Amino acid sequence: MAAAGGESSHSVSDELFQNFYTEVKQIEKRDSVLTSKQQIERLLRPGASYFNLNPFEVLQIDPDATDDELKKRFRALSILVHPDKNQGDVERAQKAFEAVDKAYKLLLEPEQKKRALDVVHAGKEYVEHMVKEKKKQLKKEGKAQIVEEEDPELFKQAVYKQTMKLFAELEIKRKEREAKDMHERKRAREEEIETAEKAKRDREWQKNFEETRDGRVDSWRTFQAKGKTKEKKNRSFLKPPKVKMEQRE
Repeated sequence: MAAAGGESSHSVSDELFQNFYTEVKQIEKRDSVLTSKQQIERLLRPGASYFNLNPFEVLQIDPDATDDELKKRFRALSILVHPDKNQGDVERAQKAFEAVDKAYKLLLEPEQKKRALDVVHAGKEYVEHMVKEKKKQLKKEGKAQIVEEEDPELFKQAVYKQTMKLFAELEIKRKEREAKDMHERKRAREEEIETAEKAKRDREWQKNFEETRDGRVDSWRTFQAKGKTKEKKNRSFLKPPKVKMEQRE
């Protein structure tokens, strides 16, 4: 019975996930006819810096899309938001175009695409696990095993939110690593400069020491010579005191 229940739960999740992507495709089809202005607004909406971390979201394309479908979608979307086509809003169009171009290039890289797909699948698996845990808890409490995420629309929203959260967490970690690496490089560079400056000071001191050595030796010899001359001169002028002879009576 447990196995049957597991298979049933799994089939329900698969069905929900399929419904989710069916609806996504419908949205993509609807959005594919958005005007240039509307696409620019979509790509630059509040929170876009995080929304646009998901390349599939940026290009509005199914994660299972073929390379040909990806290329066609990029071409169609890039033309819509290209600055040349939006002379009245060139600056914003340029930013939107850069977001589209970045997403497309990322998905052209097999390793990068795999990472993006892993995040999408992880978001789905997390929601599926959450649904199972909720149902398990409800069963334990003797309550009806009704979970709101079993509704296709709510399941879709949950997967979308979790996927965006995962993309955001990865980006935050990436920035932290980047900041740490930058700090380490800066510290290493400062140490390198300090070592080089110390070596330069040591070389200059040694050079100065060598250049002034003969002068120091000559000065010392001169000093010693003057001391001996003065000592000799003083000795030549020193005379023993006269001693008075006592007269005998």
